[in-house]
Amino acid sequence: MSLNDALVGRVYRSGDTYEVGREKIREFREAVGAPEGDEAPPTFPIVLAMRAQEAAVLDPELGFDFSRVIHRDQSFRHVRPARPGDVLTAEVRLTRVETLGANDLVALRSDIRTTAGEAVCTATTTLITWAETP
Repeated sequence: MSLNDALVGRVYRSGDTYEVGREKIREFREAVGAPEGDEAPPTFPIVLAMRAQEAAVLDPELGFDFSRVIHRDQSFRHVRPARPGDVLTAEVRLTRVETLGANDLVALRSDIRTTAGEAVCTATTTLITWAETP
């Protein structure tokens, strides 16, 4: 099954919010070896972005085989750090869909904001499926 490139531009909105807690920041810092601090490490928004991106990559209309996925690229453009007490939302846009030989590529942009609408970060993710060799 080939990818449905007609979905490029589709927006997926997570109905869930994510409250940033001090303990979650501490756990994330420990997991990635980041130094102590009150604000979340720069890669912390991936926690929310991955949850929101799930709706896009698992959309049956897209036809992306997530069971064979490789995380190809990740970048963050920060407006400000996530802080304890922030209540965040994510809006994900499917920005690129392409078949490269036997591999499928999907690119996503996740705009992370507070529930008050303040921009926190934009996370850009590229996923690719690996092709099984005969």
